[in-house]
Amino acid sequence: MLAVFSAGIAPGLALLCYFYLRDQYDAEPVATVAKSFIYGALLTFPVMFIQYVLKEEGIVLSNAATAFFTVGFLEEFVKWFILFYLIYQHVDFDEPYDGIVYGTSVSLGFATVENILYLLAYGVDHAFLRALLPVSSHALFGVFMGFYLGKAKFSQDGKKNQWLWLSLLIPFLLHGLYDYILFIESAWIYYIIPFMLILWWLALKKVKQAHALSDQHYHRMAREGSS
Repeated sequence: MLAVFSAGIAPGLALLCYFYLRDQYDAEPVATVAKSFIYGALLTFPVMFIQYVLKEEGIVLSNAATAFFTVGFLEEFVKWFILFYLIYQHVDFDEPYDGIVYGTSVSLGFATVENILYLLAYGVDHAFLRALLPVSSHALFGVFMGFYLGKAKFSQDGKKNQWLWLSLLIPFLLHGLYDYILFIESAWIYYIIPFMLILWWLALKKVKQAHALSDQHYHRMAREGSS
């Protein structure tokens, strides 16, 4: 049991530390990041219940509908909802890169509980593949969500609503595509590897862009403070 919990928790915490430590300015309070992680973890249970009901009732039939709506939209919407209503206005969300910290925190809280439940059901032998695919993909979806939320909060271009919509739309589409690939029974491995490599590449570009936005934010604050 201890091995299962350790294997289930370790990937999420490792990825969270990675994105947390990439904050180049004031590190976010550990307590606030931990709360975000817990919010994401608690979301897992109602989402899994809704998914179970939809499956048992046969409400969603096609693979595409399941991938994009039962999984992709539902999971990303509840994460976005928590981020927008509980984190977005928080005083500690004070620079664009913070969106990525909190986006990955909520996403990895969700992914960690999901991972533990899966390993309890199917065994610790699946831990490595789970870390590479579901856990890391949730983290990367959180990067995109957090990037656009950070851009929306500190927007100077009058496109706040556009960035807010993209903060939900982009993770939803990426998550749906990820799950749809997994439905390609015998050939999924040939598609998921390039998909994950591209996803990592794009997510790290967003990290770099968020750092640039944070630089601009602090430079603007310094100019305003000296004027």
